Amino acid sequence: MIPFSLRHIFSLSLAATFALPFWAGAQEMPPSAVGVITVASEPIAITNELPGRIAPTRIAEVLPRVSGIVVERVFVQGTMVREGDVLYRIDPAPFEVKVASAKATLQRAKASQLQARQQNDRQQELRTRGVSSAQQVDNSVAALAQADADVAAAEAGLAEAQLNLQYANVTAPISGRIGRATITEGALVGSTSGTLATIQQLDPVYADFTQSATELIRLRRALKEGTLEEVEPDQTPVHLILEDGSRYPRPGRLLFSEAMVDASTGQITLRGEFPNPDGDLLPGMYVRVEIEQGLQKDALAVPVQAVQRDTAGQAQLYIVRPDDTLELRGVTAGRIVGDRWVIERGLKSGDRVVVDGFQKIGVGAKVTAQDWKPGWHHDARAEGGEKNVAN
Repeated sequence: MIPFSLRHIFSLSLAATFALPFWAGAQEMPPSAVGVITVASEPIAITNELPGRIAPTRIAEVLPRVSGIVVERVFVQGTMVREGDVLYRIDPAPFEVKVASAKATLQRAKASQLQARQQNDRQQELRTRGVSSAQQVDNSVAALAQADADVAAAEAGLAEAQLNLQYANVTAPISGRIGRATITEGALVGSTSGTLATIQQLDPVYADFTQSATELIRLRRALKEGTLEEVEPDQTPVHLILEDGSRYPRPGRLLFSEAMVDASTGQITLRGEFPNPDGDLLPGMYVRVEIEQGLQKDALAVPVQAVQRDTAGQAQLYIVRPDDTLELRGVTAGRIVGDRWVIERGLKSGDRVVVDGFQKIGVGAKVTAQDWKPGWHHDARAEGGEKNVAN
């Protein structure tokens, strides 16, 4: 048996042992470390992504200029051709015969011209001697004029025959990529045969894209109010985003925007020109055109991860007050530029915005603010609480 006094002391000691976690030196948790940025106003470009399609800068239809039988197709379908390259050959034999005939006609006309000139000279000499009559002189002058006209007509006929012989070789009217052939050797072609092939110039190419008239009016109103600075058309950066989301490496230039609004769509058409030396951009390809249309002078932007959302989808930011406590402030998030949200309302220059370290914070909580940089994150595995690490 344990004496009562000892049993009493043992019970008190046991009770004190079990009660120790509840009373022994409970420590207050240290403030959580958070990564913050100090917001400062800056000029940010107004950049829009607009839908568009690629179009060739020039399109030419290959058409026959003379009638005849095609004896050879020279080009390879789908390849690049240069202006003046022979594409088809039409049987030249009929045209060679016409050239020979025209040459003979010209020679006969020149012989008649020589005879008429000699006759006229003779009549002029006889007239000076008083032997020839005035009528005979007039007749010789008229005969010479007729002979000169016959020579001119024969020369024109020869030029036409030679031109038709030249047209027996159907050539490329422009440089570019030629499409499929619509006829084969042995086909009879003429002025009613239609297009033999189509050539498209693909370096450079156009990107035709559209923008709503409402958006353009809003931009112009902002320019008038002075909240935006205008970008000169010849200095407007234009970039392409391809269907797979990749960015076309070569920038283009803005050519024009139409002054009229399409009544059926309410859209305004714009056109950009892009170099295409490798032929990556093909006619009809869908693209998105990224165009800078203004400069917001005093914009405020925060990293995208800083923006929180309430249950209604309203944008919110954790703001570190001067006493290092947290405020949850509702803001209006405008547009995303790169990896940042542009904040339209609710934020002012100099505010400290929490970007990282949201795990153990709440409204009114005391925090330790540290400058945030990309790669900054929490490392809660370190002993003694959280540790801030910048990669």
